Amino acid sequence: MGIRNFFKSKRIGDNKVDQTTPYFRIGGEEKVRELSNRFYDIMETDRVADELYAMHPQPLTRIRHVFFLYLSLWLGGPDGYQREFGHPRLRARHLPFTVTPELKAQWMYCMRKAMHQTVDDLALAQQLLSSLDQLAEHMVNTK
Repeated sequence: MGIRNFFKSKRIGDNKVDQTTPYFRIGGEEKVRELSNRFYDIMETDRVADELYAMHPQPLTRIRHVFFLYLSLWLGGPDGYQREFGHPRLRARHLPFTVTPELKAQWMYCMRKAMHQTVDDLALAQQLLSSLDQLAEHMVNTK
């Protein structure tokens, strides 16, 4: 199943979203916030992600918020990200940074740990991780 089809949100007026989206399947706003915060908690404390952590602006408060909004949108939830920042243009936003395969691996390491610690539906977690791996691969701009 392609990423566009899997995460196509079904808007139902006034920014409401179909409850079959991954956003709702993992637990809505509370769980998406938990997932995004856990991701950054791991990045901040796990030595495996030292290089990835070092390239992020400090403090992490703003980036945690931005990532939560993006993850909510990506999972088929509310479009707060687009209202605040416009179209994600993820690759363009990452081009100013050197993103190596090693940094992608560190990012996926943090996301895998966070996903397995916060998402109860293991099959859904694996689908999400597979799609996130493809997305992260697209961010790599230096070999």
